[in-house]
Amino acid sequence: MQQLTMVVTADGKWVLPDSEEFLTALGDPEPDYDALGFAIRNLGFVKFQVIDRIVTEVELHPRNVDLRALQALERLLEAAGTNLFRIKYLEDEWHSEISASAEHTMARLRELCTPVFEPPATERFRTEALDHDKLFSRALRTEGLGLMAMKWRVAFGNFDSSVLGLAGRNDLLPLTAIIGFDHSSYETPVWRFLGEGHRWAGPEYQVNGIGDKVENIPDKEYGHWAAEFHQAVATSGQPRYDLVTASTQIAQEKGKPRRTLRYERLLLPWRTASGEVLITSCAKKVETDRDANLPSDALESSFAK
Repeated sequence: MQQLTMVVTADGKWVLPDSEEFLTALGDPEPDYDALGFAIRNLGFVKFQVIDRIVTEVELHPRNVDLRALQALERLLEAAGTNLFRIKYLEDEWHSEISASAEHTMARLRELCTPVFEPPATERFRTEALDHDKLFSRALRTEGLGLMAMKWRVAFGNFDSSVLGLAGRNDLLPLTAIIGFDHSSYETPVWRFLGEGHRWAGPEYQVNGIGDKVENIPDKEYGHWAAEFHQAVATSGQPRYDLVTASTQIAQEKGKPRRTLRYERLLLPWRTASGEVLITSCAKKVETDRDANLPSDALESSFAK
């Protein structure tokens, strides 16, 4: 049996097991124990092994894996070229899963390694997590946000022009935003598209804001808050469906009190043909409290309708 075994360290560097580089990363030059097993269980290292050019096996303890290690692992999986992919991972006990798709394997690794992002409620922003599986039900999948959720599912998260076509045909495009990421990490979300219903920063920003960092929008507090959600969805590779209550200052209403809005927001992670990760954000207004009788909590969009 022919095997190629490598190790990715916690900071995303690839080394050979038992090499000087591995021992340096381990922090022990003369271990008298199972050093690789210890590093996987406790230090966030990942074992990568190709067996007979047929099976790629990944062994890890998801709770300890850093984003840098996960991204390095994804790059190697893309080039593995094997027919099967096995994930061995430790929770309370060891588990094993096998797939015939590198894309599915990467999505599953992101799901395993990424903790659920639950931002604390603030004076202006509050979210209530909803079950996105409800959007796949027969009652909801043929209208509104359910249409976008089903498109994501049947396309296996692969983005092309038909996504915007579907949104346009079903009156969802004005309330859709597309977010990409600067460079190769998920740390800097930027605007790729803003539908005309996004009036929170004025008509000029809908054009000039394309390519700008999400956190740089005029309402800086909101921008930082929203960016964290996009980062979390991109990292996990999983949809996020929330009921949001938000308060913001609309660009055209400077000097007036903030508006408080409530809306359902669906964030979907996509991958393009070039490998770029995009997030679509689509929102449906639930209730508007223009008199600000609700606690002053959260906003993502000022809706056109």
